[in-house]
Amino acid sequence: MKERAFLKIIDPVKDKMYRLALRLLTSKEAAEDATQEVILKLWSRKEKIKHYANVEAFAMTVTKNYCLDQLKSKQNSHLRIVHQNYESHHVSLQKEIELNDEMNWLSMIVNDLPEQQRMIFQLRDVEQYEYEEIAEIMEMNQTAIRVALSRARKAIRESLVKKHNYGMG
Repeated sequence: MKERAFLKIIDPVKDKMYRLALRLLTSKEAAEDATQEVILKLWSRKEKIKHYANVEAFAMTVTKNYCLDQLKSKQNSHLRIVHQNYESHHVSLQKEIELNDEMNWLSMIVNDLPEQQRMIFQLRDVEQYEYEEIAEIMEMNQTAIRVALSRARKAIRESLVKKHNYGMG
C-alpha cells in the first residue's frame, strides 16, 4: 500500500482518533502525540489494514488501547481521564462562565463513571458511533453496550439534577 492510499483511509478517522485520545489523556499535546503514534503503528501494519472490514473501528480500538497504556505507564502518571473539549468564544461572559461551570461539573461527573461506561458514553454520545462499531471497538456485545450507556446516562442525569436542585425544596 502506498502512502496516498493509506492517507485516504486514515484521514477521515484522524480527527475522531484525536478526540478519543483527548478524552482519555486530557492534554492536547499528549492527545496529538498519541494520535501520531497510532498512525505510525497503523502505517507499520499498512498491508494488513486493507483486510479489515471496518478500518475506522480498528483505528479507534488501537487508539483506545494506546491511550489506556499511556495512562497506566509511570511516565504519564500525571494524566487524568477528563474531558474539556467544549469551548465557545461567541457568547457573553456570563453565559461563558455558566457553560464552563456546567462543563466542569459534567467532566467531574463523567470522570466518576466506571471506565467502561465513560468510554461507551464518549464513543456513542460524543463521537456518535453506532452500537455495532462501539461493540467492535470495546469488544463487547451490543446489549452490554446499551446497558452500560443507559447506566452512564442515568448516573449523569441524576448527578446533574441533584446539582441543579441543591438547596431547593
